Amino acid sequence: MSATLATRGLGDKLTGLFWRKPNLLLMLLLMPPLIWLGLVYLGSLAALLVQSFYSIDEFSGVVVPEFTLRTYGELFRAQNMDIILRTLMMSASVTIGCAVLAFPIAYFAARYARGPWKAAFYLGVMLPLWSSYLVKIYAWKLILAKEGIIGWAAGATGTTPILEAVLSIPGIGGNSLSTSFLGTWMVFVYVWLPYMILPMQASLERVPQSMLEASADLGASRAQTFRTVVLPLALPGVIAGSIFTFSLTMGDYIIPQIVGTSARFIGLAVYQLQGTAGNIPLAAAFAVVPIVIMVIYLMLAKRAGAFDAL
Repeated sequence: MSATLATRGLGDKLTGLFWRKPNLLLMLLLMPPLIWLGLVYLGSLAALLVQSFYSIDEFSGVVVPEFTLRTYGELFRAQNMDIILRTLMMSASVTIGCAVLAFPIAYFAARYARGPWKAAFYLGVMLPLWSSYLVKIYAWKLILAKEGIIGWAAGATGTTPILEAVLSIPGIGGNSLSTSFLGTWMVFVYVWLPYMILPMQASLERVPQSMLEASADLGASRAQTFRTVVLPLALPGVIAGSIFTFSLTMGDYIIPQIVGTSARFIGLAVYQLQGTAGNIPLAAAFAVVPIVIMVIYLMLAKRAGAFDAL
């Protein structure tokens, strides 16, 4: 008797086809995200770039779809340059603050945390990311208010004069922490800190224990080992984390709108120009600024090996 094979269905035929041509399956799996990236993301960036070369009629407020560099020239006006420089200063200071705070946490997790402590570390770092972004910002606004917990703690400990002295410093102070440059910086650091801790911790875990032992055998002190061995090897993780903190701060418009002074940042300027002002070309030109800065920053970070720590 001869065996009778069942008729192969469409699923069996596709399975056989994909088994013989695995690259076809890979292409089909990658096609939807690539189409999304190409049409939605890159297409939006291309439209943004095109809009930045248009101008707006000062009398009618209508966008003039003619190629011109006049809109980019407006970026060099004093008030617009102040926005760009203020944003860069905030982004740099937030990145430095995150690096300083994240390093001891990441170092402890990489060198000493084991087992349940390692799980508790990841849970503690990731837990703030699970809560609502707006809820966290409004909570910080209440914390930093004059009647908030920081003001109460300063009054209870007799450090109110110190707090008032800090708030009186020109450029970073204000009536309260919730209406100051310093308060905006504190909220930025809190929100983006996990994005600095995790790449830094991954980079520190790659530091071989044998190098630390060799440094000690050669007579180096703990401080010398940290300065000459640990810190250089951890630098790619610091740069990798700075990619997140720097870029996210540059583009954020919600935190400066809720916490801090009325001074504008690039993200807030783009939001207001394309919304209430209706100046889409200038908003697009402002949006191109962080893109150019981050392209240059990413090129430098790649040369420093930062992507190895991601």
